[in-house]
Amino acid sequence: MPRLLVVAPNWIGDALMAQPLLARLREKLPELRIDVLAPAWVAPVVRRMPEVSEVIETHFRHGPLALGERWRLGRQLQAARYDQAIVLPNSWKSALVPFFADIPLRSGYVGESRFGLLNLKYRNPKTRGAMAVHYARLAEKPGREPAEPLPQPRLQVNAAAAEATARRFGLEQRFAVFCPGAEYGPAKRWPGFTALAERLRLPAVLLGAARDREACHGIAGRNLCGETTLDEAIDLIACADCVVTNDSGLMHVAAAVGTPLVAVFGSSSPRHTPPLSPKARVVWLGLECSPCFARECPLGHLRCLKEISADRVLEEIRSLGSA
Repeated sequence: MPRLLVVAPNWIGDALMAQPLLARLREKLPELRIDVLAPAWVAPVVRRMPEVSEVIETHFRHGPLALGERWRLGRQLQAARYDQAIVLPNSWKSALVPFFADIPLRSGYVGESRFGLLNLKYRNPKTRGAMAVHYARLAEKPGREPAEPLPQPRLQVNAAAAEATARRFGLEQRFAVFCPGAEYGPAKRWPGFTALAERLRLPAVLLGAARDREACHGIAGRNLCGETTLDEAIDLIACADCVVTNDSGLMHVAAAVGTPLVAVFGSSSPRHTPPLSPKARVVWLGLECSPCFARECPLGHLRCLKEISADRVLEEIRSLGSA
């Protein structure tokens, strides 16, 4: 059985944008075993991907090279005798573990001058396209485009376990999930959640990390930011009638579990990181200054988000039959 090690991205959303690559690889070679090297905060998502055989969880911190730790992990992985590694992050250090593991074929985008660490190299495109396509190119020979449409991301959810999670949090009735945070910065955070909560008939459950609690200030609803594990958040999203979210990792989770979803985009682009689900709707104004991909509005007005009304988002929720 051929064995592949995939070095996962460091963000939840990016990991889900990479899942079509895994599905395409499995289409090409059904007997392929795919193991994924993933940061601890991304691992719960990767474990729910049906294409993945094993998740090898890492605890490298952002910033430090941690050369010794990476060398030791690479030596441990030698015993698995992987045939190939695909390195999805662009950083130099992310390619070290497959190199230390003596994996014979190591592929990925050139990134930070990774000549030597990688021996099957892909050139980064000059313009931003769809991220899912960007990753899926690594299933083809360099220079060849993947056939479209790509498989859509999908996460496995045990319905009984998800319902038990909802009951554990006292959520026995219908509810909507709001995800008001976005780690990237204020230019991704729609300020209309407070007004939407006042108009929506369903009670709102607010999900995110502990650092998102400030973004939830003033929004009527059950604030569970920082009070759930990622697995519990996935279960609650799967149980919700609908999800309203910024462009964030939980947006991609909602798309992958098939919950009706309205995604609000500001400084980023739905052409680059769209929610890949037939049950998803995108609200994006596409102003002349968008997308700027900035963390904070460089012009100081944040029109791309402030001019999106709660009524506009509510209209999209109703079009999904979830209001």
